[in-house]
Amino acid sequence: MSSPSFFLDEAAARRVLMVQAFDTGPATGAPWTAEDRAMATRLARETTPADASAERYLDERARHALHMLAPRDKAVARWLDRRLWRPGWVLLALLLGAALGLAVDAVGGSQRINLLAPPVWAVIAWNGLVYLSLLLPATVVPKRSRAWLARRLARVPGGSAPLQACGQAWARHGWPLAVARSALLLHLAAAALALGLVAGLYLRGLVLDYRAGWQSTFLDAATVRAVLATLLAPAVALTGIAVPDAAALEALRVGPDRAATAAAAPWIHLYAAMLVLCVVLPRLALAAWSGARARWLSRRVSLPLDDPYFQRLLREHRGGMPRVQVLPHGATPTPQAALGLRALLAQVLGPGLQLSVLAATPYGDEETAGGLVPEPGTTLRLALVDLGATPEDDTHGRFLQALRAGAPGVPLVLLADASAFDRRFAGLPARGAERRQAWQRWAQDQGVGCVVVALENAEVAAAEAALEAALSR
Repeated sequence: MSSPSFFLDEAAARRVLMVQAFDTGPATGAPWTAEDRAMATRLARETTPADASAERYLDERARHALHMLAPRDKAVARWLDRRLWRPGWVLLALLLGAALGLAVDAVGGSQRINLLAPPVWAVIAWNGLVYLSLLLPATVVPKRSRAWLARRLARVPGGSAPLQACGQAWARHGWPLAVARSALLLHLAAAALALGLVAGLYLRGLVLDYRAGWQSTFLDAATVRAVLATLLAPAVALTGIAVPDAAALEALRVGPDRAATAAAAPWIHLYAAMLVLCVVLPRLALAAWSGARARWLSRRVSLPLDDPYFQRLLREHRGGMPRVQVLPHGATPTPQAALGLRALLAQVLGPGLQLSVLAATPYGDEETAGGLVPEPGTTLRLALVDLGATPEDDTHGRFLQALRAGAPGVPLVLLADASAFDRRFAGLPARGAERRQAWQRWAQDQGVGCVVVALENAEVAAAEAALEAALSR
């Protein structure tokens, strides 16, 4: 099942990815700080209606962010101004293909055409293999190609680490568009090459006297006639020029003492028609398809809607600044754990969240948790437990039931703090893994999302994805 996506045009997608690279990059201060991120969010919320689509809001926020960021980092403006596609490349592909076709002799280097083995058949066979390859599922893309594209996109003089991350992100999300544009150029070049071959056939025929014949160690005239009639059937139908009968072909047979003397003009017409039918027209049709697909993709670059970064921004837009209520069970979190919890929530929900930590509910008083009514506007409740405790239905189960009954409309997530447990069993990592699995299985049976994190040990980055998954559930 594919993940949900939203779609932006090419320019907007590049803006959003650029801002994402700076928003999620290392907090190194200038040129982009947490205060700048908050300012961009506030400006976007002020300039877009509450019911605006995800595409409009994220693009609007990116515009505000780049208005502040671009003057500070000139490489940002250079990367965004870089043209990844030029219409002139279409004309260049046509000219190069036609020039190469004119330079190649499609019937051989001599003035005698071997009817069984002119080079034109190699061109047709190669294009046939290309057509067959297009029928195969394109599910595996060479990693080297994407890596090369990412390096090219990130190559900006004075570029920073966020710029490199932006180039890599565009190499992933803009890959279908790059493939469609490359296919357009390749199909046009192939069609132009075939047209160049056709033009070369007739131009050389104007100044050179080509003669046709054939020779074979194993085939007789009747077999040659059957082979040529089959291979040239489309050209025969188009031009009306029939393949000679076996007797006439026997007269065209060459050998040590018999030179090719038959006029080659009818055969040149047939081979030119084959190039048009088998190469030029299919390639032009494929080029038209690739061009239409490239135009469509340039207006619909797909970005993952379930990405934690975008989910956080959209939550800020839809629900304003989030309000989180923390309900400890058994013991109140230490000040260091409270700081770690705020850092984790700020990373996922945004730096402007409002966090309230209530007094811990003692063991045995789980039913009283139903009276802990959340403040108006609360968007999330966290049931905070100690990983060292054994999950039990009689205690933790009743605690969760009471919290659900007290605020049935507010999302509830179970968070198990592993700080004390990890210190106690630092030399027994298997014990920690076993206890984490026990809490995860128990939470799944309870139908609640669960996050296990050592709040005092700076595990914020590792727990971000787990919290996002719990919120999605």
